[in-house]
Amino acid sequence: QLRLVESGGGSVQAGGSLRLSCTTSGATYKNYCMGWFRQAPGKEREGVAFIYIGGPDTSYADSVKGRFTISQDNAKNTVYLQMNSLKPEDTAMYYCAADLSGRWYLEAHPRDFDYWGQGTQVTVSS
Repeated sequence: QLRLVESGGGSVQAGGSLRLSCTTSGATYKNYCMGWFRQAPGKEREGVAFIYIGGPDTSYADSVKGRFTISQDNAKNTVYLQMNSLKPEDTAMYYCAADLSGRWYLEAHPRDFDYWGQGTQVTVSS
C-alpha cells in the first residue's frame, strides 16, 4: 500500500513562489506516474503537472507552463512542485497522486489515479 504525504503549502502574494513536496512510503515501486492535481472551491479537480517515476517524461497544464516545474528525488522518494510567479487563480487545495499501472498520460484525469495525499492549501493574494 502506497502512502503519500504532501507539505509546503501556504499563503503568498501574487508573484511569489512556493515549493510543494510529496513523499511516498509503504511500498517501493518503479516506473509509474505521479502528479499534482488542484481543486478550487466550486470547481472540478484539475491536473497541474505530472512526472514519470524512473523516466524523463513530464507534462504540464497550459495554465502553469513556464511557471511550475515538477521534479523527482528518488533517493528521498519525493516529488516536488516548484511554483513561481504565482497568481491568485492558482489558489486551490493541491493534491499529490500516484498511478501504479505504468501508463503515461498526455492528459491525466483524477479517475486514473489510485493513491492520493491529504492535500495542502495554496493561497495567493493579489
